[in-house]
Amino acid sequence: MRIGIACPYSWDVPGGVQSHIRDLAEALLELGHEVSVIAPADEDRPVPGYVVPAGKAMPVPYNGSVARLAFGPLSLNRVRRWLKDGSFDVLHVHEPAVPSLSLLACWVAAGPIVATMHTAMPRSRVMLAASAALRTAIEKIDGRIAVSEAARTTLVEHLGGDAVLIPNGVATRRFRDGDPLPGWPGEGGAIGFLGRMDEPRKGLSVLLEAFEILAPQRPGLRLLIAGPGDADDARERVSQSYRDRVHRLGEVTEEEKNRVLHSVDVFCSPNTGGESFGIVTAEAMSAGAAIVASDLEAFRMVLRGGTAGDLFANGDAADLARVTLALLDDPARRAELSVAALDAVREYDWSVVARDVVSVYETVVLGRTEVEVAQ
Repeated sequence: MRIGIACPYSWDVPGGVQSHIRDLAEALLELGHEVSVIAPADEDRPVPGYVVPAGKAMPVPYNGSVARLAFGPLSLNRVRRWLKDGSFDVLHVHEPAVPSLSLLACWVAAGPIVATMHTAMPRSRVMLAASAALRTAIEKIDGRIAVSEAARTTLVEHLGGDAVLIPNGVATRRFRDGDPLPGWPGEGGAIGFLGRMDEPRKGLSVLLEAFEILAPQRPGLRLLIAGPGDADDARERVSQSYRDRVHRLGEVTEEEKNRVLHSVDVFCSPNTGGESFGIVTAEAMSAGAAIVASDLEAFRMVLRGGTAGDLFANGDAADLARVTLALLDDPARRAELSVAALDAVREYDWSVVARDVVSVYETVVLGRTEVEVAQ
């Protein structure tokens, strides 16, 4: 099957949707399909062979974050050319309500279209006001996928209709084995965090506050932080007495990410909202990490209600400190959570998820012609 995938967010900037699309494309290629992905990307930077760059993206505030999108006449022309050259059997757009390439592809394509909704957000006046304009594109979609119940709810509240639930996939084999960073985790214990440091909803401030509570109780305890953002600013938010125990790596490669996950005793997902699944949490599960996560619905789902990882009250640094301390002091519990996490994450492996996505493709393609460019 010839599959075209439209990515709304910049390929040059790490993110959950981009990772999902990358891993889905590679899983589909392994299954023998032909795949082409169009994404905002700097044409001077290397991209995988299956990615077609659509030019640089512009930063736009969206859902408590800053999304880098591509929209306008130049982007529209590149999408038209990509659709014409690809002659796809099915077009798969991600986040079609976001003003970027996926929405443009919906507007100009004619043929079988599948959409995946990733976003989980409260009722938005902006999206509700734009729903009439979006409907001309959304109504062309033949099959809808939501990565979580939260994403499905967002779809229903903002755009109407429903979707089949197919969770995010995880490249579990990529994280199963890994060598810890030199000197980690160490005798005093180590807590890990992966995420954008300067994005409030990722919850780093909650973790730093919890570390302030834990540090006096465990003199050897260290915090390992990795991800885009101002690492020095993150460190300066901790009292001078404990700053030398906060280690920042900045943005990391996939290989380095895996090493981080194998370098800590406890991995923390302190996100405060806007999560429909929690791909980084699932990757940590794939590494067999003992996890502490905020009690968001997305994390409850992937952690099986707390049986594959411990939960704390969202935004409550004292509760995070309490739960983390108990886990640091209980190696048997950490081992138990590690086994449970590895078992729970199996259902999200791409070998399973990609086949479910292909089933949706086959359903919408049945009785339809290949994707064409609307005149």
